[in-house]
Amino acid sequence: MENTSWKKKTLLISVGIGALLGIVAGLILVQRSEQTQTQPQLTAGDGVKVGLSLLGVLRLLTDLINR
Repeated sequence: MENTSWKKKTLLISVGIGALLGIVAGLILVQRSEQTQTQPQLTAGDGVKVGLSLLGVLRLLTDLINR
């Protein structure tokens, strides 16, 4: 049987990094909303932009790993 502990460790580290980045993004959004005294208004278009940007980052990471 193959040793899969490195796979679990890699996934756990990735989940932790993703959670931390999500918290930081949320804090930045809240801070900017408090500074401008307005509620954040995210549209579907904004969500698509963020999603495509994340896919671009993932593609860059994959290219770096495959070198």
